[in-house]
Amino acid sequence: MCLLALPLAAQSTMGELHLRVTDPRGSGMKASVQIVSEANQYDSNFATDDSGVLVAKRLPFGFYDVRIEQPGFAPASASIEVRSAVPVEYSIKLNLPSVNTSVTVRATETLVDPHRSTSVNEIGEQTIQTRTTSLPGRSLQDLVNSQPGWTYEGNAVLHPRGTEYQTQFVLDGIPLTDNRSPGLGPEVEADDIDSLTVYTAGIPAEFGRKMGGVVEVNTLKDAAPGMHGQVVLSGGSFDTAGAFARVQYAWKASTVGASASGDMTSRYLNPVVPQNYTNRGTTGDFAARYERDLTAKDRIGLIVRHDLSRFQIPNEQIQQGAGQRQDGGNFETMGIASYQHVFSSDLLGSLRAMVRDNANDLTSNPQSTPVIAFLHNHFRETYFNGALSLHHGNHDFKAGFESDNTFLQESFNDRITDRTRFDPGTPLTFVFPGSIPSEGRRPELDQAAYIQDSIRSRNWTFSAGLRLDHYQLLVNQNALSPRLSAARFFPASGLVVHVSYDHVFQTPEAENILLASSPQVVSLNPSVLRLPVEPSRGNYYEIGVTKAVLGQLRLDGNYYRRYSNNYADDDQLLSTAVAFPIAFRKAIIYGAEGKLEMPHWGRFSGFVSYSYMVGNAWFPVTGGLFLGQDAVSAGTQLVGHFPDTQDQRNTVRTRARCRVSSRTWVAGGAQYGSGMPFEFTGTYDQALAQYGPAMVDRVDFALGRVRSSFVVDVSAGAELYRRDQWLTTLQADIQNLNNRLNVLDFGGLFSGNAIAPPRSYMLRLQTSF
Repeated sequence: MCLLALPLAAQSTMGELHLRVTDPRGSGMKASVQIVSEANQYDSNFATDDSGVLVAKRLPFGFYDVRIEQPGFAPASASIEVRSAVPVEYSIKLNLPSVNTSVTVRATETLVDPHRSTSVNEIGEQTIQTRTTSLPGRSLQDLVNSQPGWTYEGNAVLHPRGTEYQTQFVLDGIPLTDNRSPGLGPEVEADDIDSLTVYTAGIPAEFGRKMGGVVEVNTLKDAAPGMHGQVVLSGGSFDTAGAFARVQYAWKASTVGASASGDMTSRYLNPVVPQNYTNRGTTGDFAARYERDLTAKDRIGLIVRHDLSRFQIPNEQIQQGAGQRQDGGNFETMGIASYQHVFSSDLLGSLRAMVRDNANDLTSNPQSTPVIAFLHNHFRETYFNGALSLHHGNHDFKAGFESDNTFLQESFNDRITDRTRFDPGTPLTFVFPGSIPSEGRRPELDQAAYIQDSIRSRNWTFSAGLRLDHYQLLVNQNALSPRLSAARFFPASGLVVHVSYDHVFQTPEAENILLASSPQVVSLNPSVLRLPVEPSRGNYYEIGVTKAVLGQLRLDGNYYRRYSNNYADDDQLLSTAVAFPIAFRKAIIYGAEGKLEMPHWGRFSGFVSYSYMVGNAWFPVTGGLFLGQDAVSAGTQLVGHFPDTQDQRNTVRTRARCRVSSRTWVAGGAQYGSGMPFEFTGTYDQALAQYGPAMVDRVDFALGRVRSSFVVDVSAGAELYRRDQWLTTLQADIQNLNNRLNVLDFGGLFSGNAIAPPRSYMLRLQTSF
């Protein structure tokens, strides 16, 4: 018997399964339960309580194969769909061994989601736990970057489908729209993550503001009764060492947990020259969580996080010779509270609030060249949202609102030490906000309301949403954004065809926006162009297919086109590490992606993916700060277009894993990138003096592109100890086995360079209980 019930889910694309297992007389009983979804990379084991009840929380939408075993009874299985905000209550009766109770589960029902009308990639617990070990500060970004359509710029800045500044992380239901790269935001450690859901098209209307790509991050683990946890120790090349610990205790209707980590390395950011000068970094974080079912219809949740990173800014040759030392730091404290109430079997309401303090610092020693710079940026953000979810027939409705108030505070000062690097008339010193303190403090206001519906009719699925946004900082604007998608499932061939349209309203990046827009910057150069950065508006289109192959493989293919006005980009202030947003009239980005994935086939699993992307932006500039010759060019260059800075035409990724025995496995992978465009303002001889011949040989000055990159990685793992709930594993990784010098970015003097790591080695020891 199947009854629909409402979930208490933290994430918008997750539901909840209430399962009851009974004996032949209808009485509840203990039983072992396995829940599997190949499409969602989900495979977990549970046990019902004495009354036969199991609550499986935070299940990504899709079909699940539920398998039940108990000594003395026949095995049973069922195919259960968890969809939208209204998942399923399900009862299964176990029979005596002479009778089997089962529902036939076709491979395509868990390998391919027949009702998915969006471009989504799920990253499950096993992929996270057996990932290639990352350098500190970028374990989450590395997982996202493994998906088709995503590329890295320098220092692990993620770019979804060629867009700048448009990545949004949704952490346990809270949207984080600021830059979360290692140099600008503290890390959420991958060991602290249970699952990821990655969107690049067909994005639900509840998401807004940063729409290049949306990454839902779920850190909450399912609460098995008693004490459970994990300890991870890692270390390797570049003096890298790290530790992570997590513990969780569940009793009755409550769950409490905490996690902490600390890491250090001598290669924190991507260096600008192969010598990897001045690049030490340390990170740390702590999180505590509490969740309680107050009644059968009410649940509360509390999360507190504190994260920090301290690091050096890498030098190039001249800066190293001068004795430069620049240091950066990121500090963040966050509190999240949530409440959910079930009004009826078809209606659920939820409230969620967040407060966080975030600070970024930059300091320089007196030997810094060509400029000594100091920065202290701080913001306090208060966020609140509410939503109602309703299931009715074939419809799953959701409506809600959100309010986000961010109080920005910026402070910057510099002193030039090498005047030859700057235009005549550039002042030797500059202070912001200087004599006008109010210029450095201002609130950013974002409010939104939305409604969306998912409709299923036999083999068709339709999704429609509408979002209303209001943004106020330098400008005051509103936008109405429709979102539409549809999918058709062909059962005989295991094929899903989907199309989507997203109208997007994307707010400017807040990083140093007050500094770059202040009237005080007109003193920086005799020629200054200063334009307000307005929100970007665009239309995204996609058509794609998902197909089951041989019952073991899943093929995904997508073609997309993106049209954006006020296309967002960034620039740097006075040859410093201080970046700020700019905008161009429009951009057109199009491409195709394909991924062939093998979740499990005997001993083997793996994937291979290919992405093709072309991006162009059009003059004139429509927002930002431009100084000197840049201001002259921006005022006269009114027509024409140029390659988007993330215009890497071809990207190939692959990884395969083989279980050699019941306790050992090996894996290997490779990645190829055809290279990004660059703009260099100096001469070839200046580049040689600045970066050396090895670096310069990896860029093509005639084509204006970085030469192609290629990396081969290998890994091996083994179970060292297993007993009851205890499991200890050891993993070894060799990255860039071919030891190729791979240049990610190449820019103008004193800015914009990034070199990927050479051959490196990592060990990872993990114990779970």
